[in-house]
Amino acid sequence: MIDRILAKRIVPVIVLDDAASAEPLAEALLAGGLDIMEITFRTAAAEESIRRIANRFPEILVGAGTLLDADQVKRAKDAGAQFGLAPGLNPKTIEVAREVGLQFSAGVMTPSDVERALSEGCKLLKFFPAETAGGVPMLKALAGPYGHTGVKFIPTGGITSANLASYLKVPVVAAIGGSWFVDKALVAAGNWSEITRLTKEALAAAAEV
Repeated sequence: MIDRILAKRIVPVIVLDDAASAEPLAEALLAGGLDIMEITFRTAAAEESIRRIANRFPEILVGAGTLLDADQVKRAKDAGAQFGLAPGLNPKTIEVAREVGLQFSAGVMTPSDVERALSEGCKLLKFFPAETAGGVPMLKALAGPYGHTGVKFIPTGGITSANLASYLKVPVVAAIGGSWFVDKALVAAGNWSEITRLTKEALAAAAEV
């Protein structure tokens, strides 16, 4: 999982209200060159969306985001998710993810969070909410005491095409999580060509860093 995320450096954070949008969205992202998807468990359509993508697009690394408890972790894994993420750090959720074999990235914001995550064996962490939590300067500060541990971050929250490069230039940043190129309005309108265009644009920007 880490190798594939490092290769693309962009994880689309997707909120789907209708599972019928999952497959055309996956096709739009693939057409744009991106084979990673994070479907957030914020809607009733999330589980079925993951199942559809996992069944039809084995070439896509599909994950489940916003996993807040053990039940969601198990449901995500059963639906076909290959990795999971959370906005915060819940040791029980990490434990269950380990038990069911789901690669998991806990969410962190402070040095204490990072140390707790490392003690739980997590080294690919979600930094959330990125911009609100100090953004690039905060990540650089965290790199000082923790960079040598091998920890990597996926900052999410407030990332746009305008600040994407500044985050990716930080050595401890594995990838960024963003939603501007998979915006709910574009998905609702079925504007797949625009999603493909924005995806290509985002990947090109990431490749230049």
